[in-house]
Amino acid sequence: MKKISLYISLAFVVLSCGSNDQGELVGVSSSSNWHSERPLGMTLIPGGSFTMGKQSEDVAGSLNSPARTVTVRPFYMDETEITNSEYKEFVQWVRDSIVRTELALYSELMSSDGEPVLEEYRFLNIDSSEMSPYQKYMMKTYGSLGDINSPTQGKMLNWDEEIVWNVHEFPSEEYTEVMIDSIFTPMEDSFEGKRMIDVNKLKFKYFWLDQEAAARNKGSRRNFIKQETVKIYPDTTVWIRDFNYSYNDPMHQDYFYHQAYNDYPVVGVSWLQAKAFCKWRTKKKNDFLNAKRKPTQVPQFRLATEAEWEYAARGGLENGTYPWGNPYTTSDRGCFLANFKPSRGNYAVDGALYTVEAKSFPPNDYGLYNMSGNVSEWTNTAYSEASYYIGSTMNPNVEIDKNHRKVIRGGSWKDVAYFLEVSTRDYEYADSARSYIGFRTAQDFLGTEINGN
Repeated sequence: MKKISLYISLAFVVLSCGSNDQGELVGVSSSSNWHSERPLGMTLIPGGSFTMGKQSEDVAGSLNSPARTVTVRPFYMDETEITNSEYKEFVQWVRDSIVRTELALYSELMSSDGEPVLEEYRFLNIDSSEMSPYQKYMMKTYGSLGDINSPTQGKMLNWDEEIVWNVHEFPSEEYTEVMIDSIFTPMEDSFEGKRMIDVNKLKFKYFWLDQEAAARNKGSRRNFIKQETVKIYPDTTVWIRDFNYSYNDPMHQDYFYHQAYNDYPVVGVSWLQAKAFCKWRTKKKNDFLNAKRKPTQVPQFRLATEAEWEYAARGGLENGTYPWGNPYTTSDRGCFLANFKPSRGNYAVDGALYTVEAKSFPPNDYGLYNMSGNVSEWTNTAYSEASYYIGSTMNPNVEIDKNHRKVIRGGSWKDVAYFLEVSTRDYEYADSARSYIGFRTAQDFLGTEINGN
């Protein structure tokens, strides 16, 4: 009995020594301090309210964009449109991951005279002694560390081994077989004897949770997990298809391919491809944090809502026609302030026939470049003439599943000044790509940015 009493007393002592709250409610502490990190190339847009929609005497335009006051939360936004160089990184990651996966699978299944083939490209071996109890359980129960329906089943690719792309330098017949079958065009599609990468095989698969449907309907979580597989290579033929009886072949051939256009905005990208890019950018950052064993993950990169886009484009200036505030498209010295079509048939008077580099022309007061002109930009919002009437006044965003028309904003190099106005709405279909539509990404700011004395 005395021993039991002693053990109970010791337990009370240990428990009381492990806490310094003195019985008060102090909340749960985190293992590390958290602070918002501004993503590279983005700027913080402070939250606030503004008058959204047409504020001029534009009777026709005000029918689907009447003036009203709305409020948006703070968020980060790219300073520029996503460039060809940045989108190429996405394309090359998808290309490399496909090839490395095929090479790794081939190395496990095939052998020549009992000798291992393509051994340098095999999946990385996981030392069981270094596996966590969770990983050991997953391997024992499911035989995989990830999706059992995935070709890799959660195995890790070897990203250190260099890939040989020159067909004349392929190291072996087995390597050639994998490359030709997985990524290159068939022989009958070769041009001038050259085997090219089949861009139709560059597909990115990702999953997303339909939170709107999950919040409003009952059912298992798995019922609201959606899978998307998207061809991600830009449609370079838009430079020809968008303009009949017009010689734009050099843009078709070189705009996305040639390094001269690296810092120009990517075009020929559909709304679906822009969404896929956002998912990949989120994955890229979170994979880095996981590799560094960081306890947190970043908020999702995404397309801005229509309200966020207009708020950011205004740059904190109320009642402005354009991002620079005044109702004129030129400065007091007669210099154009954006890349657009100033008059009928006269595209180049502003200094450029097509697009210009992403950091051309002065930014607005939020530090954002080309919010008017250069290329129109995809937003997350579905286009409806009734959006301004049915949408909330707090972070408005109308999403309609069966509405494939998506709002584009800002006007482009081929548009007249009306489409450059920060309140002008336009749309394009989600699966369509154009030579004058690009995008920039946004990211939620966690917390509240207080600006006060």
